[in-house]
Amino acid sequence: MKAVILAGGKGTRLAPYTHILPKPLMPIGDMPIMELLLWQMQRAGVDDIVLTVGHLAELLRTFFKNGEKWGVHISYSYEDDPLGTAGPLSLIDGLDETFLVTNGDVMTTLDLGELLAFHKAQGGAATIAVHERQVKINLGVVQLDGGNIIAGYIEKPTYDYTVSMGIYVFEPRVLQYIPYNEYLDFPDLVLKLIAAGDKVVAYPFDGYWKDLGYADDYEQAARDFKQMRAQFLPED
Repeated sequence: MKAVILAGGKGTRLAPYTHILPKPLMPIGDMPIMELLLWQMQRAGVDDIVLTVGHLAELLRTFFKNGEKWGVHISYSYEDDPLGTAGPLSLIDGLDETFLVTNGDVMTTLDLGELLAFHKAQGGAATIAVHERQVKINLGVVQLDGGNIIAGYIEKPTYDYTVSMGIYVFEPRVLQYIPYNEYLDFPDLVLKLIAAGDKVVAYPFDGYWKDLGYADDYEQAARDFKQMRAQFLPED
């Protein structure tokens, strides 16, 4: 089973830490966040992992090497220029069976084995792990009638959204929608699949998930990992 971990971003939202350290190497407890992902993948039967790298690639390669420590094989795919989230897949050879793709900074208790089984059962071209997220607007929201007449006024509303967790399962046929060595993000790839009439499935997950994009989220994740370590690494 093959997986791709997207590890080439500059992590600008976590600056200044990421000026000298790639975001997947940011520590959570006694390990980098991506090491947690590797253990979870290994437990799910994923044994062949490609890291897409760019920013500070040499540090990632020095730490993770060939993956022997985690019982997996790690190889590296290099981006000369940023290619977005989906574009790097066009540079990787051998994605000829079902494969997993994740961001390199995801922290979750999601069981990747269950996600893969769900994807197989659904028979779609792509499965996206999704999570319910509330967004609170700390302002009064004015609703207009299409002109200048106010039709409604909501004080500090909260909206519910279904959001991508940055974890995907793909069939090889999705690669035909990704131009070689061109910039493409996953939302655009998903829209291409839908427009072509292909099946894209959501895998709802209501357990722990955090995207470590911002300093506050990262600091909270570090505290959560300390308290919940056995849930992230039940065999540790």
